[in-house]
Amino acid sequence: MGYQDVKFLDGSLFLVTGGAGFIGSNLCEAILDLGYKVRCLDDLSTGKEENAALFADHSDYTFIKGDVKDFDTCMKACEGVDFVLHEAAWGSVPRSIEMPLFYCANNITGTLNMLEASRRQKVRKFVYASSSSVYGDEPQLPKQEGREGRLLSPYAVSKRADEEWALQYTRHYGLDTYGLRYFNVFGRRQDPDGAYAAVIPKFIRQLLNGEVPTIHGDGKQSRDFTYIENVIEANLKACMDSGEAAGEVFNIAYGGREYLIDIYYELAEILGVKAEPDFGPGRAGDIKHSNADISKAEKLLGYHPEWSFERGIKAAIEWYQNNL
Repeated sequence: MGYQDVKFLDGSLFLVTGGAGFIGSNLCEAILDLGYKVRCLDDLSTGKEENAALFADHSDYTFIKGDVKDFDTCMKACEGVDFVLHEAAWGSVPRSIEMPLFYCANNITGTLNMLEASRRQKVRKFVYASSSSVYGDEPQLPKQEGREGRLLSPYAVSKRADEEWALQYTRHYGLDTYGLRYFNVFGRRQDPDGAYAAVIPKFIRQLLNGEVPTIHGDGKQSRDFTYIENVIEANLKACMDSGEAAGEVFNIAYGGREYLIDIYYELAEILGVKAEPDFGPGRAGDIKHSNADISKAEKLLGYHPEWSFERGIKAAIEWYQNNL
C-alpha cells in the first residue's frame, strides 16, 4: 500500500516539470526521500522559489529555471531522464475563460513540447497531469473514464487535448504515457492566496486570520477532495507499469464525495471558529458535482489510496497552522 515500497533502478532520474509548484514540489520531495535523483523544471510563473529552494542543498536535486513553451529547454531538461512527471500547467477554470490563448500555449503546446522531447530523448515513462474537468457536463456519478460530456472551459479543453496528444505519442512513437485525472487535490504547500486559490487552503487561511470566507454558489456543490499523498502514489505507480496500461487515462481521487458547505463547517469547527460564510455568485465553467470511480487505476496501476479526506484535512490544517 502507498508508495514507500516502490523500487526503481539505482540512480534513476526523474524530471518533474512544474516542480516548484504545489503538486510538483511534493513529488520532488517524495522521490528524493526514496533515494532517487530529481531534476526540476519550472519557470516560476506560478511555482514558488521557496519550494525550489527546499531541496537546493540536496546532492540528488537539480533545478532548471525554464519554460515548457521553449522546445530547446524541454530537450535539455529531458536529457538522460528515465521518468517524466509533467505537472507544469496553468490551473483555474475561471482564469482560463479570461485567457484562452495563454492556456492553449502553456497547457497544450507546453505538453506537446514535453512529449516530443521525451520521445527524442528516449524517456521510459511520461506521466502527466490531467483533470476531472474533462468530464464537463456529463451528469452521471461517479465519473468514469470513457464517459465524458461537453467541455465547459478552456482549461478543460487544454487537458482533454493533452490526453489526445499523449495517446498519439503512445500509438505512433511507442512512448509510454499515462494521464492522471486529478480530482481536487489538496495538502501541504498549496497556495492559499490570490483570486484563483483552491478552496481548502483559502478557507483555512481566512479562518485562521479571522476573515469570513466566501462560498461561490449555494455551497451544495460536491467534490472528491484528494490528499496530496494519494497523488504521489499514483504518479509513482504509473512509472512502475509494465507498459500494458500505456496510453490510458485514470481517475486519481479517493473515491469520496464532500459538499463544500459541509467542508466549511468542518474546518470552522476544527479551528474553533463560529462564523457563517458569505455566499457569492457561482463561477462560470464550474462542474456542480464530481466524484470518481477509481477502479480502473486500482486494477491497472495498483493504485490504492490510503489517505481519506478526514485524515488528509487534519494533516493539511496542521501544516497551515505551522507555516502560515
